[in-house]
Amino acid sequence: MISKKTAIEVLNVLLETGADYAEIYEEHSDFYSVSVENNQVETSSSKYLNGAGLRILKENRCIYGHTNDLTKNGLLKLASSLNKSFNGERVMSVDALSKIRYKNRNTIDKSYNNIPREEKIRLIKLGTNGIANRNDPRIVRYIGGFANVRTNVTVFNSKGKYFNRIQEFGRMSFMVIAAKEGGYETAFEGPGCQEGIEFFSEEKIKQWANKAMDTALLMLEAKECPSGKMSVVIGNGWGGVLFHEACGHPLEADSVARGLSCFTGKKGEKIASDIVTAVDDSTIPHAWGSLDIDDEGNLGEKRVLIKDGILTKYMIDDFNGRRMNEDGNGSSRRQNYRYCPTSRMSNTYIANGKSTKEEIIAATKLGLYAVAFKGGSVNPSTGEFNFGCSEAYIIRDGKICEPVKGATLIGKGNEILKQIDMVGNDLELGQGMCGASSGSIRVNVGQPTIRLKEILVGGRGGELK
Repeated sequence: MISKKTAIEVLNVLLETGADYAEIYEEHSDFYSVSVENNQVETSSSKYLNGAGLRILKENRCIYGHTNDLTKNGLLKLASSLNKSFNGERVMSVDALSKIRYKNRNTIDKSYNNIPREEKIRLIKLGTNGIANRNDPRIVRYIGGFANVRTNVTVFNSKGKYFNRIQEFGRMSFMVIAAKEGGYETAFEGPGCQEGIEFFSEEKIKQWANKAMDTALLMLEAKECPSGKMSVVIGNGWGGVLFHEACGHPLEADSVARGLSCFTGKKGEKIASDIVTAVDDSTIPHAWGSLDIDDEGNLGEKRVLIKDGILTKYMIDDFNGRRMNEDGNGSSRRQNYRYCPTSRMSNTYIANGKSTKEEIIAATKLGLYAVAFKGGSVNPSTGEFNFGCSEAYIIRDGKICEPVKGATLIGKGNEILKQIDMVGNDLELGQGMCGASSGSIRVNVGQPTIRLKEILVGGRGGELK
């Protein structure tokens, strides 16, 4: 562990050539995973990550480097290398460091590291046994897994502050591949949390495995989705990935500050229908994407991004906030010490409305019900996106009818927000990993059931009838 004395010395070397901010990010993390394939092959792996990232800022310039040499000499060598990027005189120095106090909402009683491998395999097999017992020849492969990580991070900065943050995550996953002549389908369920092993109850494990199996088999027999402009009802929970990708990323300061977002300069303007309120909340206790204190030492917040259709706030880190003349609001994140931090989402969702799911379906005469999504792409500067549906159904006369495959939603994030004409009251969150410039981080996506009045749907099933 880096001592305060060493940290002060390293920070002052970083500041020698005129930087107006310096930071040391020290990390010690251990990862473990175990999996069971086709209920027979058991594999496990573990790895450890130890290192530090050093960052210096001068106005709107950022210099970053990292090392796994945590000796005093190793850190000073990196600091001396980085400060050569600036050519000026010292404008500040660090004499002492005081600890930032914050509320820890995510402690667990028993570390996953103390749960035996055999117990984790037993829990996995509670799910995979059900898949095996189905004995369906269309199921050609299924994998159950459990992974956990413990991260221990200490950050020192030239504001004379430091803090320590310890987090522990657990995630269970089930992937099922079903195949027949002419094609195959894959379904995945992967719940995760910052809670103890008790979160993974036997009943929930069986439900997750059965859901993956049932979805793969159902979509295997589905017909091709029709195409054209139509009403689309998007399911709660993981359906929120559409908002996350198409609208959430353009609301991050990393894009906004550089003018690369379709929402740059729109604060205070109406960007969505009146019934839409959207939130990024890193303070939800034990949630997958929660962060009590961010990577720059700012406390986590509940950030209301959109209120009744009005853009009210961006997700801001301190560095990009310089360009925006705004302070960071607890949104600075990174995958690990090898990445420079930037503004990122945490637990991002559309808030509850007043309609029930049943009312939304009943109000839709003809359209698509998109339950879950798979791969897609988005351009934050234009908001243009396309996302494939991994589970979808046709709605006819207010009823959910036959499943369809190959559906793709195509549009612009700043346009679909205004197309939302019904919002449900059944908010759920879904766990995932989000990749961007500061690496792959844990996030929750979410929403209640919502309806888009009209959006372009791509498919190979002809015209919707």
